[in-house]
Amino acid sequence: MPEYYIGLMSGTSLDGVDAVLAAGRGGRLQLLDSAHLSYPSRLRERLLALHRSGNDELNRAALLANELSDVYASAVRRLLARAGVRARAVTAIGCHGQTVRHRPRAGYTTQLVDGARLAERTGIAVVCDFRSRDIAAEGEGAPLAPAYHHAVFGAARRSRAIVNVGGIANITRLPARGAVTGFDCGPGNCLLDAWVREKRRKPFDAHGAWAARGRVIPQLLKKLLAHPFFRRRPPKSTGRDDFELRWVRRFLSGRERAADVQATLTELTAASIALAVRAHCRSAREIFVCGGGARNRALIGRLGALLPDRRIATTAALGVEPEHVEALAFAWLARQALKRRPGNLPSVTGAKGPRVLGAIYPR
Repeated sequence: MPEYYIGLMSGTSLDGVDAVLAAGRGGRLQLLDSAHLSYPSRLRERLLALHRSGNDELNRAALLANELSDVYASAVRRLLARAGVRARAVTAIGCHGQTVRHRPRAGYTTQLVDGARLAERTGIAVVCDFRSRDIAAEGEGAPLAPAYHHAVFGAARRSRAIVNVGGIANITRLPARGAVTGFDCGPGNCLLDAWVREKRRKPFDAHGAWAARGRVIPQLLKKLLAHPFFRRRPPKSTGRDDFELRWVRRFLSGRERAADVQATLTELTAASIALAVRAHCRSAREIFVCGGGARNRALIGRLGALLPDRRIATTAALGVEPEHVEALAFAWLARQALKRRPGNLPSVTGAKGPRVLGAIYPR
């Protein structure tokens, strides 16, 4: 009989939670069903506010963790109802939680979720807090998906790169021979979503249509690409702590057309990915994109223009829809934890060695 696992992913884009139900047979997980639950706008605003230091942070964070856990539980119930599967048939939930701080150089990372509350609300065992053990082992704590990418997308005779464009963009290098590597390469959708939300009151730039109407501002792009993160060598990870609109506004005069800024931010994401591919994934002739950014036609078009010597496609070409990859990765990580198998790749995070990741809350 297969084992059932649920993966929950709520990323830096703060749009909501992606939930997947997967069946495990052997070393693989097969997607059975999926669901998405959007965050209420007020919850998103309070999460954004918590990314900056402020009054009463401990209380605010604890209350938000409770509220998020209830949202996650609702997503689980919706998913199980769609799939016609009972909670008692599910072995575990792998929940990433909502990142509000990621500062591995200071020795900590914070993803909001109350694993005990989620286990109580669903009646299913929960595995969460995946990043902390890697950071304790002197790693970056992210990205964690490359171990899953290696298990699912690796090819014995082909060198590939998997580019996940969520709020933050990260790359997994899957060489035909040698160690898997991976790292965060810069902003993905976080700046794009923040700018369109501020200027057009929309949650995201659908298909990159607004960016496509603008023109890149070369001097602004040059200043943004001068961020020291882009010059750091892997392993490295980042988050909203480094890339938010306050940073962009430092370089704006106020006279720019809003659509031109959006086009420039789109180019920043594409250019930082292309720079990272050329610097660290030279042998990868195939680039497969996943995450919300895979549906941004303007972004994918720019990636193709900047990397004309590589094949650019989404992970759908490898059998997994782009929006399901990250949630499936956390279902896989939950399975790894329960089986006491490592979930990190030291060649990716820089940790001292392989570690079993996650805190387990039994049903």
